[in-house]
Amino acid sequence: MSASAGSTTSKRPAGEPTLRVMPMPSDVNYNGDVFGGWIMAQVDIAGGVHAARRAGGRVATVAVNSFVFKMPVLVGDVVSFYTKLVRTGTTSVTIEVEVFAERLIHEPEKTSLIKVTDATLTYVAIAQDRRPRQLPPSNEPA
Repeated sequence: MSASAGSTTSKRPAGEPTLRVMPMPSDVNYNGDVFGGWIMAQVDIAGGVHAARRAGGRVATVAVNSFVFKMPVLVGDVVSFYTKLVRTGTTSVTIEVEVFAERLIHEPEKTSLIKVTDATLTYVAIAQDRRPRQLPPSNEPA
């Protein structure tokens, strides 16, 4: 099984570390796994942070282009969300979010890093009147 399919990996993702959280017992379903909706909300937050930085202000989620749950997230996992700008339009940005869980193995100082989710979301830059606005020029090298 490859790292992209949810296996243990020591390789960190190429994206920017944007958010890190630890789910609590109130975030689990009756099977003891973290709710997919909780993960989706965190992905939207992480993607929104990156999009707002690029847009220079407020953004709104306009599309969830893809969302794949690869492995379950457990209470006690440290969940990290890495983001990468995929595409910019006139008013929109598309962000890729990779989600990894750091899971404690049986020995206290060993952890495994597991890719648990991949997602791509599109955000639109929003003006004060809550209508789409043009993105500012990018400060990043081409």
